[in-house]
Amino acid sequence: MSRFAMVIDTRRCVGCHDCVVACKTENGVPEGYCRDWITEEVHGAFPTVRLEIRSERCNHCDNPPCVSCCPTGASHVHERGGVVLVTHDKCIGCKACLAACPYDARFIHPDGYADKCTFCIHRVEKGLDPACVSVCPTHCMHFGDIDDPQSEVSLLLQSRPHHVLMPDAGTKPCIFYLT
Repeated sequence: MSRFAMVIDTRRCVGCHDCVVACKTENGVPEGYCRDWITEEVHGAFPTVRLEIRSERCNHCDNPPCVSCCPTGASHVHERGGVVLVTHDKCIGCKACLAACPYDARFIHPDGYADKCTFCIHRVEKGLDPACVSVCPTHCMHFGDIDDPQSEVSLLLQSRPHHVLMPDAGTKPCIFYLT
């Protein structure tokens, strides 16, 4: 069984937004909406200050509250890789999944359904990386099977300190940030 994950090196991310543009282009995301975004967070106090720049998106959680709250089953976990997806024609736009997601990773598409990052599963199934990973000029983004101990993502997590967003939420996110 495979479980897809993304590892993002916060020391290499420069906040260029290439990942955001690639996602919007690849997935036809409407103007004014996004499936991923850049966050800047400052830690510490002068003179010991550290800026962390992160590319954020749906965390494709192992325990996704957006799936368990969906009244129609539109939000579901894909059988390959554990990717959290939305079946658009099953979604009634009730916004329960938006309220359940602690990462604010979903939006209601102008056509009336919940939309979000899909890890570009349509590309992954063809052996390609997600669009955001494929265009990153600093190569700070890595994608692969976290259940394979020899995969790039597994080896990176073994070699460097890392964190996830909101670990106390209990969602078990599959986006990891190297520090």
